[in-house]
Amino acid sequence: MTELNLKFEKWDEKDVRLLSPLQLAYIGDAVYELFIRNFLLKEMNISVNELHKQAVRYVKAESQAEIIHSLKDKLSDEEWAIVKRGRNAKTGSVPKNANLSDYRYATGFEALIGFLYLVGKRERILELLNTAIKIIDN
Repeated sequence: MTELNLKFEKWDEKDVRLLSPLQLAYIGDAVYELFIRNFLLKEMNISVNELHKQAVRYVKAESQAEIIHSLKDKLSDEEWAIVKRGRNAKTGSVPKNANLSDYRYATGFEALIGFLYLVGKRERILELLNTAIKIIDN
């Protein structure tokens, strides 16, 4: 199981709920990217260029959409509501390398990870992100 070596500074949950879904996705994107980079660096003895190529496999919108669809039945109603808030958020940008549906679900996935990170649910993040790795690897 891959760990996440971050300082978790828990926010008050009511303050986190006041953040926009795009703010949650902003943090979630960083947490997920760092988790994947840490995993790859630990598991693979390859060049930085190859590490980057491998990381893209996990973090691209298409993969994140696949992850969130696969995780749906494992999420609580509250977690799925956060995903939907992220999915439905108006980003004001058009994805370059992804279809719109995948991009929106990826934003929902990142919003969920951001929410869990900010409220300090470390074990839940690890559970979901380790499962995400298995989903993409299969």
